[in-house]
Amino acid sequence: MAFYEHTFVGKQDLSTKELDGLVKKYSDIITESGKLLKTEKWGILNLATKIKKNRKGIFVHFKFESKDETVKNMEKKLSIENTIIRYLTVKYDKLDLTKEYFKETK
Repeated sequence: MAFYEHTFVGKQDLSTKELDGLVKKYSDIITESGKLLKTEKWGILNLATKIKKNRKGIFVHFKFESKDETVKNMEKKLSIENTIIRYLTVKYDKLDLTKEYFKETK
């Protein structure tokens, strides 16, 4: 099993209920044959360029440990999901669970 970071960008007009449903759906896929280590909801962020007529997107980030088949299955389902604009999965030898990319500072 390997470590992964996975980020997907949903359409900006997703409701909280729809977003929670997506997070639960893909969390369940990960936990079927792996271990979900961390989930971060980064919220609505501006996109550098328009993607599928969207200027903003809702970002969700997972850190998990799983098999390659799980990642392939998840990416296959994400590619046909019409509420997802983009996604990216990166494989790591070791994960840093303390780092949060978009943590609110006070």
